[in-house]
Amino acid sequence: MPGKSDLLNAFKNVREASLGELQGPRSLEDAKKWMLDRLQRRVHPLGLTDVECTRAVINELEGLDGETWARAWSKEGERFFALATDLEARGETGKARDNYYQAYGFFFLARFPSPTHPDKLAAYQRELDAYAAYGRLCTPSLTVHRLPLEGEGEVTFYFRQPATGGPFPAVVMWGGVDAWKEEMTALSEAFLAEGIATIALDNVGTGQSPIKADRSGERQFLPVLDWVEANSDCRDGALAILGRSFGGHWATKLAHQFPGRFRGAVNWGGGVHHMFQRDWIEKSRFPDTYLMDLVETRSRMLGATNDEEYALGFEQLSLLDQGLLDGPCAPMLLVNGRNDTQCPPADIDILLDHGDPKAVRLFPGGHMGFGPHTVPTIVRWVKKQLLFWDQAETDHV
Repeated sequence: MPGKSDLLNAFKNVREASLGELQGPRSLEDAKKWMLDRLQRRVHPLGLTDVECTRAVINELEGLDGETWARAWSKEGERFFALATDLEARGETGKARDNYYQAYGFFFLARFPSPTHPDKLAAYQRELDAYAAYGRLCTPSLTVHRLPLEGEGEVTFYFRQPATGGPFPAVVMWGGVDAWKEEMTALSEAFLAEGIATIALDNVGTGQSPIKADRSGERQFLPVLDWVEANSDCRDGALAILGRSFGGHWATKLAHQFPGRFRGAVNWGGGVHHMFQRDWIEKSRFPDTYLMDLVETRSRMLGATNDEEYALGFEQLSLLDQGLLDGPCAPMLLVNGRNDTQCPPADIDILLDHGDPKAVRLFPGGHMGFGPHTVPTIVRWVKKQLLFWDQAETDHV
């Protein structure tokens, strides 16, 4: 079994490899090749929509500017939405639900990676419309909740629970800079299948989040966590959190701030220190694992209007500099791809070298380590954390 020095050397090598040659802005043809590859592998952001319809849009795409991009994908979204509406009117609710979901998926692509253009913003509203229609018809049911964030607006989230057998253990989860609460659907269904209730909300500074990402952005999650703990459908003391991509940053912070509150916390591809340094910011400007507009998307999350504001916004997020990482934390799983060019795997090194021991799983490939075993590994670990004490008590009796 490798010792700690072997692990640290491995992470160092991964970091150096991930800082290799990076691309500039993609050409249209290169973007099409990137999308077609992701479509074939059904990897974010090309894992939601009908393959043949998606391929047709990609092949006919005339540009990557906001207007052209949003128009191409929205056209297909409107087609599926009209079909779903007609099916629902005829009482074919199952088919209507599936077509609303397709409409949502195409509108999601139309606003991807974030609504930095007016036409993308309009597409995002249609994404919400289509997802709400899907939510009315999906099983298990999806309910929308809104909670006030004192003096800053309200936090919107989706709650789903297995059909029978409550109260349930629960997982609160959120995405990153471009995958928002609607994009938690497949992960939610994987947890529901294991008897776990799910609460999905937007990452700080994204989607319908009422605030921008700053040093204290975790405040957005607190009223939702309070709501879950007070909900009679959720099992007392059986709560986990999961942050996907950039959202892993906030899951890590919360796990250190409230170590006794969670049975488990998952950082799936999020940064804690190296990611927020100026050298990494520059080197990861055009990562090979991202389609386009990463800096613009992160800047929107931060509320930054130029490169200097972007760098300063990132600098304040280092959890190492905040002095959190040497304290206790909730049981934690760290997941990423070995050659991530968006978030340095060396941040896992930082977490291993500070505070309580953590579980780690690195997968082949880039950001988040997408592959057939990634989600099952995460779900299995969370289920074990949520049910361990219950099973231990049962065995003891």
